[in-house]
Amino acid sequence: MSPTPHLTAALVSGTDRPLNLLGYLENTGFGQATVGNIVMIVLGLVLIYLAIKKDFEPLLLVPIGFGMIAGNIPYNPELMPIGYQDVLGGQMSVFKLFYYGVSSGFFPPLVFLGIGAMTDFSALLSNPKLLILGAAAQIGIFITLIGSLMLGFDLSEAAAIGIIGGADGPTAIFVSSQMAPHLLGAIAIAAYSYMGLVPVIQPPIMRLLTTKDERRRRMRPTRQVSQKEKILFPIFAFLVTAFIAPGAITLLGMLFFGNLLKESGVTNRLAESAQGALNNIVVILLGFSVGTSTQARYFLTTDSVKIFVLGAVSFAIATVGGLLFAKLMNLFLKGDDKINPLVGAAGVSAVPDSARVVQMEGRKYDPRNHLLMHAMAPNVAGVIGSAIAAGVLLSVVPH
Repeated sequence: MSPTPHLTAALVSGTDRPLNLLGYLENTGFGQATVGNIVMIVLGLVLIYLAIKKDFEPLLLVPIGFGMIAGNIPYNPELMPIGYQDVLGGQMSVFKLFYYGVSSGFFPPLVFLGIGAMTDFSALLSNPKLLILGAAAQIGIFITLIGSLMLGFDLSEAAAIGIIGGADGPTAIFVSSQMAPHLLGAIAIAAYSYMGLVPVIQPPIMRLLTTKDERRRRMRPTRQVSQKEKILFPIFAFLVTAFIAPGAITLLGMLFFGNLLKESGVTNRLAESAQGALNNIVVILLGFSVGTSTQARYFLTTDSVKIFVLGAVSFAIATVGGLLFAKLMNLFLKGDDKINPLVGAAGVSAVPDSARVVQMEGRKYDPRNHLLMHAMAPNVAGVIGSAIAAGVLLSVVPH
């Protein structure tokens, strides 16, 4: 007996061929897989390994790594229209809905809200001149922008790639989602990979550009910062920075708003939610969504290789910029006001990893030298600096 028309329709696989065993196998991931898919799945596994075994940015690399695996499992979109093969465009899916939080720029500001609620600006308020080191480290952004233009990227793409030099993952994602969404996956993976590699990349540069005596230098203890200063800082800092870079209002507004919730003393429940449950949920969705966007056909390109090379160079330049500017400042400072140049390396925005690297490197040469609080000043200044740089680029570069 021949099958009914309805049964016949159910047994075809997008063609006139009956869905026999061979046809079924052709439509599984095994039949649809490409070499690129396998490469990306392996890369996802590598990120998960580095996150778990080496503790490289685990809160983000685990979701990103697993998202890379999920985003590169192939399937036949004609048979399964609810999948994620076209996260960057095409049919709607659950994963594409998640990705909308990235492409619309919705997730990164919420991450900044959590960062603000977790950040203590006391070290910066205690020694404001260290703010300059956070600004100096942002040279990595603009050198990378120039390098990107020289490698053939257009201006908006170069601006998005340049933000990797600020070593600020959420800012890099935010800018690339607005200016170069087709490069978002490569930019995000590069930014977070190099943030995780801070303990590997920075120490050799720090030793190369400083002497043993400079590494042993002790700095004047930080002063006690009043609660009034802590409350007023996020308000006035937001007003000043927002007027300087209106394009960064979204990021800076959420950063300083989160900090005000923390320091006001009357919104503890909101601050705890911002830095706790809300931040964790957003980080999970952000990391996983970014991972799913690294599908082989978009990610395995010469542009991605260029971005990774530029990212490594930009991170090194940012570190060099902070170190050398600290040495320059010391030419004009005297006595206890002099800065341990290692602190300048914390001007990159990798909070708090780069500050911890400064502490560990300094204690190798003087076990009783405590640089962590001093390093936190340029470290948090770097977060502000990278957001301002992003705002300037968003304001002046057509996209």
